[in-house]
Amino acid sequence: MALTHFDAKGDAHMVDVSDKDITSRIAVAEGHIKMQRETFDIITEGRAKKGDVLGVARLAGIMAAKRTADLIPLCHPLPITKVSVDLKPDETLPGIRITATVKTTGQTGVEMEALTAASTAALTVYDMSKAVDKSMEIGGIRVMLKDGGKSGRYEASE
Repeated sequence: MALTHFDAKGDAHMVDVSDKDITSRIAVAEGHIKMQRETFDIITEGRAKKGDVLGVARLAGIMAAKRTADLIPLCHPLPITKVSVDLKPDETLPGIRITATVKTTGQTGVEMEALTAASTAALTVYDMSKAVDKSMEIGGIRVMLKDGGKSGRYEASE
């Protein structure tokens, strides 16, 4: 398989999707942010000085998915039909597990939008909590599910 964002000369270009079928597409991405126990408690108990950390991070993830083409140079702007961002506290990290789901009906997939949503939600948790914990660690950002289009379904192994 060749990288699709390069032409025959090796120059970067936006992939031409005009001949692709319009199909329903979905992508799910995940990630997490680890933190100190004290930070976890502040977030889950709603004691953060900047407000509702998880609520703001959810909105930031949704907004980011809608702006992915503005951030990733060769991404197509897409008519997104659904974005959901779920943030679940996980005491075993301790931290927050993030799942972003994006849907569209179009000629190209929404993996980048789901990844952008999950990443931005994690970054927002960091931003809202960094006053008490600069050592937080963001990780595990990956596509868990992609479906629709010519390449069909992909599901990550756990």
